[in-house]
Amino acid sequence: MSAIEFDTIIQGATIYDGEGRNAFCADVGISGDKIIEIGNLSTECGNVIKAQGLALMPGIIDVHTHYDAQITWDPTLSPSPSMGVTTAVMGNCGFGIAPCPPEHQEIMLKNLSVVEGMNLKTLLEGTEWKFESFPEYLKFIDEQRPHANVAVLIGHSAIRTAVMGEESSTRIKPTQKELEAMRDIVDEALACGAIGFASSFSPNHSGFGGRPMPSTIAEDAELYALLEPIKQRKGVFVTAGGGRATPEYLENISKTFECPTFLVSVLAMYNDSAPTASSDYYERCGEALDRGHEVYIHANPHPLSFDFTLRNPYIFYAHRAFDAIKVAAPDQLRSIYQSQSFRDEFAENLTKNQIGVIFNGAWDKIEFDEIPITELAKAANQSPLDWLFDQDLETPFVGKMYQNNDAGVAKLLTHRNAIIALSDAGAHVEFLCDAGFGLFFLRHWAIDAGTFTLTHAIQKLTSDPAAKYRIKKRGTIKEGYFADLVLFDPKTVGISKLFRLNDLPGNGSRLMRSPKGIHGVWVNGTQVIDPDKKQPIQEGPGHILTEFDF
Repeated sequence: MSAIEFDTIIQGATIYDGEGRNAFCADVGISGDKIIEIGNLSTECGNVIKAQGLALMPGIIDVHTHYDAQITWDPTLSPSPSMGVTTAVMGNCGFGIAPCPPEHQEIMLKNLSVVEGMNLKTLLEGTEWKFESFPEYLKFIDEQRPHANVAVLIGHSAIRTAVMGEESSTRIKPTQKELEAMRDIVDEALACGAIGFASSFSPNHSGFGGRPMPSTIAEDAELYALLEPIKQRKGVFVTAGGGRATPEYLENISKTFECPTFLVSVLAMYNDSAPTASSDYYERCGEALDRGHEVYIHANPHPLSFDFTLRNPYIFYAHRAFDAIKVAAPDQLRSIYQSQSFRDEFAENLTKNQIGVIFNGAWDKIEFDEIPITELAKAANQSPLDWLFDQDLETPFVGKMYQNNDAGVAKLLTHRNAIIALSDAGAHVEFLCDAGFGLFFLRHWAIDAGTFTLTHAIQKLTSDPAAKYRIKKRGTIKEGYFADLVLFDPKTVGISKLFRLNDLPGNGSRLMRSPKGIHGVWVNGTQVIDPDKKQPIQEGPGHILTEFDF
């Protein structure tokens, strides 16, 4: 009989500890926000969860989210906790919303609306600006009482916008005074608890009015100046990259600033048209790791599908022909699409096979109603390009250019430099919902395909990202660790098909999924997801993570 008093006991579950050890059956005793004891716990407890026949794993750690704006009006971080996510890293690609002086709030949100596929009315009506500086932002989201733990990256584009205003997207060189101000912001953010610094070099990242996102035009000298505080303060560096962000480029950053580096790039995703290109990126990152320099790749386990319409054809935005589309009024789009000059320019753009863009002419990868448009165009005796731009502006299409070949993707996911990620939760909500990436990973890659054992798959979602991002005492079921836990049924775990909700500020809509096989989710010892209870908790138990194991 244990002498310890527990707030909760999860009794009789099959425990997957997150560190790769064999599963075992035991009880888990929770007191406050910690796991206090694991074993045969026969003590009295007013809250015993009978979990026989179910599995218990650590909460999923999602290192690639974009909840930066949503968390200001929705501390539940919907839908991530329902999908087993107990820790989310925000500020990816450098697209956070802090710091932000009041005079730049509108342009900050307008840029987000384009680059992250968000409804502008939702952002303008929903975002609560109760902060200006990055420390004030951390304090505000802590007061929001989020339902999951949150770590925040300080973002390059956000900093540039805060310091340089609208010129941040057009003026390449900051003044010396501006550069020093930006460096001071990074230093202050790291000192008060940012997990690291994020940027983007991606040619796909355009902001409002077709302008490039600020960080994408910054020169190396600026980037390196902003990375200087990382060496002293410690933190990770994460970038969305085009051709500039090679493994060798990131290795030099890791070596120079003594930090783990993470790459997000379509160049590191499997593509049938260049089947060896992505694995080459992984091998080069592996060589960097062998030399003692941490270079990892965000590897998405789900097929990367881009839902789009001609009203918002963001997958084409890296091509010059679409510069006019990005700045056009809604009533001008049809005439532009119908013009032969536009179509000829786009066709010419596609002959160049640009590095790092989403779409390079693989028309057979674009589908309407699950039919490749190449087939529909052939039936209409048209080219795919002409057929596409003759369609209605609201016709929904799906582009499936990357991560759609299991044999090719499996080689990437199992690579030692892969970190399972890239949900993009909080962004592109009108077009996709990959917040359930972890449950999909368990269902598809472990239970169905058998590429991973369930033990190894859980490790890849929990202790592995915790170790690489230096997140303390999470990602493992262990005495003394935080009680971030997911109770699930391995026989049924997974995610539903997409469905649409109209529940965002400004009457905005989003695509959603529901979890399958989830019987409970705990964050810091508090149950935030209980399928048997209809009333959600009012105040979230999530912590704002500000101390890391560097």
